[in-house]
Amino acid sequence: MTETEQHKIIMRKIIEIDEDLCTGCGQCVVDCAESALEVIDGKAKVVNEVFCDGLGACMEGCPTGALTIIEREAPEFSEEAVEKHLENLKETETHDHCATGEIGNIACNCAGSAAKTFDLSGIDAPVNSGNVSSQLRHWPVQMHLISPLAPYYKNADVLLAADCTAFSFGGFHSELLKGKSLAIACPKLDQGHESYIEKIRSLIDDAKINTLTVAMMEVPCCSGLLKLAQEAVKRASRKVPIKYIIISSQGELLKEEWL
Repeated sequence: MTETEQHKIIMRKIIEIDEDLCTGCGQCVVDCAESALEVIDGKAKVVNEVFCDGLGACMEGCPTGALTIIEREAPEFSEEAVEKHLENLKETETHDHCATGEIGNIACNCAGSAAKTFDLSGIDAPVNSGNVSSQLRHWPVQMHLISPLAPYYKNADVLLAADCTAFSFGGFHSELLKGKSLAIACPKLDQGHESYIEKIRSLIDDAKINTLTVAMMEVPCCSGLLKLAQEAVKRASRKVPIKYIIISSQGELLKEEWL
């Protein structure tokens, strides 16, 4: 008899996940105290309904609104089963393959947290050595700190970049940032996505930016940055051209396309 079959089926509140909206960022996994959720094949899933209390703490940090509370027949919630589940997770979590600390076992399930190493032995050294000029034209750049009304955003071409892109893509300054004003964010780890949407909207309507380029990594959670930009565009009264760029974890430019 499975864990689910041991519990009475009742009408109650429980989490439902819209896989079309889910980016696999794993924020709900972090927010669920019962560890009822995992990211499996790039999508958040309820691993066992008896672990889900239906209170919705996992919904608060979801950047895309993929999680909702519904009422339907489901196995009753069990604190005893949750305690046993959490103990099992502690016993089976291996430090060699899973991150520990604040984000628990999320690294085992999230593509963006999976450990990788890259063989750089066959890559030639750059022809030009020495100092490379920065193309950064202003400060600050982090989305929580920027003001959309700052003069360097007015009528500018803006690059909205996921934090990791600058470290992964060797041509970040010369190919992506040159001639643009910058804002950076992490759609997975940053809080306050609603404020980000409002700032992007203000860049469009108040700063009257010319174009918006969204640079993000190939991992599923990073697509949340483009979704934030798209939501801001929906709310804005002006329309601006939007381009999105996808960078591989090894620094290759995989895709560049105007919406």
